[in-house]
Amino acid sequence: MTILADLLSTVFERRYRIGGSAKPDNRPLEALTTDLIGASGEISGQTVARSILERYEGMDDDAKLAFFHHLAQDMTIDAEAVRSALDAYEQGQSKSSYRAFMEAAEPPRQELIRRLNQVPGATQALVHMRADLLRLSRGDDSLQALDLDFRHLFASWFNRGFLVLRPMNWDSPAQILEKIIAYEAVHAIDSWDDLRRRLEPEDRRCFAFFHPAMPDEPLIFVEVALTKGVPGSIQTLLAEERDKIAPQEADTAVFYSISNCQSGLASISFGNSLIKQVAADLALELPQLSTFVTLSPIPGFARWLEGEGHAHDVTDDARMTQLAAYYLTNARRPNGAPQDPVARFHLGNGALVHKVHARADTSDKGMAQSGGVMVNYLYDLARVSQNHEHFAASYQIAASSEIRSQAASAEKSFG
Repeated sequence: MTILADLLSTVFERRYRIGGSAKPDNRPLEALTTDLIGASGEISGQTVARSILERYEGMDDDAKLAFFHHLAQDMTIDAEAVRSALDAYEQGQSKSSYRAFMEAAEPPRQELIRRLNQVPGATQALVHMRADLLRLSRGDDSLQALDLDFRHLFASWFNRGFLVLRPMNWDSPAQILEKIIAYEAVHAIDSWDDLRRRLEPEDRRCFAFFHPAMPDEPLIFVEVALTKGVPGSIQTLLAEERDKIAPQEADTAVFYSISNCQSGLASISFGNSLIKQVAADLALELPQLSTFVTLSPIPGFARWLEGEGHAHDVTDDARMTQLAAYYLTNARRPNGAPQDPVARFHLGNGALVHKVHARADTSDKGMAQSGGVMVNYLYDLARVSQNHEHFAASYQIAASSEIRSQAASAEKSFG
């Protein structure tokens, strides 16, 4: 860890809870939010902020939704003030006119959220608040601007520079390991024994990002297998009775599960930084590693097959891999991005579609979402930046010659 990470990691010993108000403040929330925006003293501001957060924590969904509508409607920008400030700035581009425009263009609710965050422990409470907002605002266009304000602030607060990368192992605190079990979103961890098989052996690794303000809450974590060669089956990779190897014998690092942990941080991207940081760290620790790949699900594949009416037979391995290769390189959203969400993530990070495998995930979930097919995305550390730039500019998909050949074979057979 860097010196900064060492310093930040000491914060992990601190435990904060929202609370400690001398007495409840029973005024309407609208009055409390107005007071917080107008508070000039740090102590008085924290007292009001604590009252708002405590009140919010005890609300039911209807009250929370009303609170969100208050923020969206009553604490939005003043369009006329923005126009006037912009006119003044155009007439004389001075420091003062620019400051006036910036102040007018920022809705008061952004400053409210900042001031709420002054309370120790409030960052996690605000992440939970946004999770409620996302859950309760589905289909409600009037709350989307409020969510953009949360996203804008969170993008700064959870900047990569503030995050601490921590290895997770069998000796990590039980309260954090319990959350690894709960948050695993790709391949369910069925028991403590199952978790132990993923963390304890020398050829298995797990890394997570934490934020100093949320020391006991992983933001995202990745599980890694050190292997000889590129694997093509998740059941084999996670088998209870498998042959373990010494890390120095491995030539491949396999990122087989990446799980976001905080629903309130949706659309705040950590995965790009996490994979690249872990790959770089492993390359330093084990310089003999020559290949960095994923073993990833293809969650939209079965649905796409059904929607396109392509005939398929899950027992026909060649046909399934050809169709999967075509789907990954040709199925697009209206804006040109790949249709598959996992493909968008890895290709956007600069990976390339390397190889597809039939019967790679024979679990009920794997068969339902992709007919059992999985894919390796290859992270060529020398090419990830170039691949990322091409994808960002025009959704150009990097793929191996094998994938291109399989996709072409599928296309010819569509007739």
